[in-house]
Amino acid sequence: MAAIGLLELDLMIPDAHSLKEKRAVIRSIKDRVRNSYNVSLAEVAEQKKYQRSHLAVVAVATDRKEVEKRFNGVQELVEITPGAILLTRMVQWL
Repeated sequence: MAAIGLLELDLMIPDAHSLKEKRAVIRSIKDRVRNSYNVSLAEVAEQKKYQRSHLAVVAVATDRKEVEKRFNGVQELVEITPGAILLTRMVQWL
């Protein structure tokens, strides 16, 4: 049976002083995540706030351990992104 997981990440981007600066940081995260992991990612909230972002990441795999491995990799990638601070992380299983 397949495992489907939803990872939600709440981010602060303290150095962004415009939506353009925020989008550059988010675009960098999205591009690196999509190139490194087989997941879908979207900004689902806080689009109009230039120092906050809420990302949703969905992964499907044959087992839960594989999904958790991808999510841990995504979190590590976000944590090392210059200009982004991870505030909260929440995982749901579907």
